[in-house]
Amino acid sequence: MAEATNPGTITIDGQQYDVNSLSENARSQIANLRITDQEIQRLQQQLAIAQTARAAYARALEAELPKTEQ
Repeated sequence: MAEATNPGTITIDGQQYDVNSLSENARSQIANLRITDQEIQRLQQQLAIAQTARAAYARALEAELPKTEQ
């Protein structure tokens, strides 16, 4: 959707824009998108950590369960 090509321009849906020529509201929305993208990345990292921990807990539990004959 939005991609910064250099500090003064941004590409949105294949169209390049000079950030300084955009309205204050448009620049504010760009800032909001960047902050939101950073938060999504942070949450994805936290999810990966939680999934790794869950897998480790499941392995630890499996090791503690009594072995059954099949």
